[in-house]
Amino acid sequence: MISRKTVLVLLVFTVLSPIVLYTERLGSFSNSLSRTEFLEDSSTLAFGGDIGKLNALPQEISNSLKEPVGNVYLADSIKSGFIPNEPSSSEKNPAGEINSSVEGFLLQKSAEHKARVLSAANEEDAPEKLNIIEQVTERGNEVTGNGGHQTHELHTEKKEETVKTVSFKEENKTKQQPQASDNVGSQESRRTKTGDPDGKVVLDDARVRYLRDQVVRARVYISLGSIRSNSALLKDLRQRLKEVQRAVGDATKDTDLQKSANEKMKAMDQALAKAKQVQDDCSVIIKKLRAILHSTEEQLRVHKKQAMFLTQLAAKTLPKGLHCLPLRLSTEYYMLSPAQQQFPNQEKLEDPSLYHYALFSDNVLAAAVVVNSTVFHAKEPEKHVFHVVSDRLNYAAMRMWFLANPPGSATIQVQNIEEFTWLNASYSPVLRQLASPAMIEYYFRTHHSNSDSNLKYRNPKYLSILNHLRFYLPEIFPKLNKVLFLDDDVVVRKDLTGLWRIDMKGKVNGAVETCGENFHRFDRYLNFSNPLISKNFNPRACGWAYGMNMFDLDEWRRQKITEVYHSWQNLNHDRTLWKLGTLPPGLITFWNRTYPLDKSWHVLGLGYNPTVSLKEIEKAAVIHYNGNMKPWLEIRLPKYKDYWAKFVNFDQVYMRECNLSP
Repeated sequence: MISRKTVLVLLVFTVLSPIVLYTERLGSFSNSLSRTEFLEDSSTLAFGGDIGKLNALPQEISNSLKEPVGNVYLADSIKSGFIPNEPSSSEKNPAGEINSSVEGFLLQKSAEHKARVLSAANEEDAPEKLNIIEQVTERGNEVTGNGGHQTHELHTEKKEETVKTVSFKEENKTKQQPQASDNVGSQESRRTKTGDPDGKVVLDDARVRYLRDQVVRARVYISLGSIRSNSALLKDLRQRLKEVQRAVGDATKDTDLQKSANEKMKAMDQALAKAKQVQDDCSVIIKKLRAILHSTEEQLRVHKKQAMFLTQLAAKTLPKGLHCLPLRLSTEYYMLSPAQQQFPNQEKLEDPSLYHYALFSDNVLAAAVVVNSTVFHAKEPEKHVFHVVSDRLNYAAMRMWFLANPPGSATIQVQNIEEFTWLNASYSPVLRQLASPAMIEYYFRTHHSNSDSNLKYRNPKYLSILNHLRFYLPEIFPKLNKVLFLDDDVVVRKDLTGLWRIDMKGKVNGAVETCGENFHRFDRYLNFSNPLISKNFNPRACGWAYGMNMFDLDEWRRQKITEVYHSWQNLNHDRTLWKLGTLPPGLITFWNRTYPLDKSWHVLGLGYNPTVSLKEIEKAAVIHYNGNMKPWLEIRLPKYKDYWAKFVNFDQVYMRECNLSP
């Protein structure tokens, strides 16, 4: 029993006594923390008023620092009104200064928070942001005296704005990064960061450009007399020039360059520096550069003219496959019996209650696409009638194609223009003009000294009466009330029956206007220096498009439109009122007789304009490949090819035999 009591007494002294003693000491430490409301410098801990150093580094003198520096506060704490690092009045001495332990703690917290902000920022803007924060910090070091606390608050607000600005820039950069990656073809997306500490950005073809610049400079120096008299330097420059040209080659960006490009660039720089020492007269170099610039501009002008000529030539040239196709079809047609050469449903050809289309073409494949695309989108194809007129050379081929590839339940008629015996030179002024020696000489002369600057008017298609047949629709269809005229370079994308329900308010021609602010107006097509034109027409009047036109044949006959056309054609026998073509006489003939259709019915430009909006194409009822880059030619615009090619059956036997493929 006595031994048990002894053990308990020993336990009290050895276990409980230390607990009581240390609990009292810890209580005094926690009270100190509650008074200061912040942790003291991690390098010192105060126990009972004594400060013990926890590291071997020398401590800064407390008198050298007058107030906390570099404080950066979080936005949430600022909004709530609580600034955790703001010293309380208990930590300030009577002069407004702060105790050394508090100063040390604030310095450390400021540095830590500043480091976090800078590490979160982009490396590219890091030096700039660091300078901003350092400036704010340095201003804080200059504040002393009784107004220290007030000035410190003012600087704190500036720091807060700085942090917000940095954060805002970071957010914007984060949002903009996906956009830059999406715009692969844009100039901005081609920019890459360099390894420079300044964070500079350069184009990814910077070295390529610099090397090409070296080539120009070397050529300039080589052409100068002072350099040519120095044989050693001249030989060196020529050697470096060849090396740089081989290193660049056809490269368009730095990654395409050869591995030795950097060495060649440095060697060229050294050679150019030597040449600069020999020839340092800037005026001579400037004159030479001006001469090179003038020569380059002249070459560019010549190349543009050649490109225009070659484009026109390619547009006039018939591809081998399209030449083979009508020959193969014509051979097959004449092997058929007379009964096999006839089309069904011919009783519908003169029914005015049906939907009638007029198509004048010598291109079998193009006419097939127009018919196929129209029937494909028609809601009631059995009510659609196509009247195709071709020339003597392609008449048999056109009939054979539609006999072998009938347009579903729609009705088709193929006619030969030679059958229109009423269409002769005594009746049609344009036929007389096309057969005149002056017109033939204009088209087929070999010298071009006085040739027209606009080569498109020299296209032989203007010699074809098929191009002018659109002015004789009432004679071709004497029993029809309305007819929709379609060019052979269009593709139909929607049902067109709504056009027959449009009230054209007594107008003869329904067409889509094509004028903008400064183009496709009457003064572009007509010669307003001629008094006959200037007195009768407005130069700013809006033009319209051929290619998809609804013609009211009843109004045509009543207003005697064909006679109007003939009178103006007679006045233009010498081509002084307008150049060749059908649109200028159309603008004159249907002046004040054209009803403007909604633009979604007819979208143009797919044969020359690569920037036609895809949204407009998707909404369009008819898309038109007007221009030289027809979809059946090699010079076509690839982005618009599929709209046309989807209505061509390339598996058809005649297509395979003529090697026609998408």
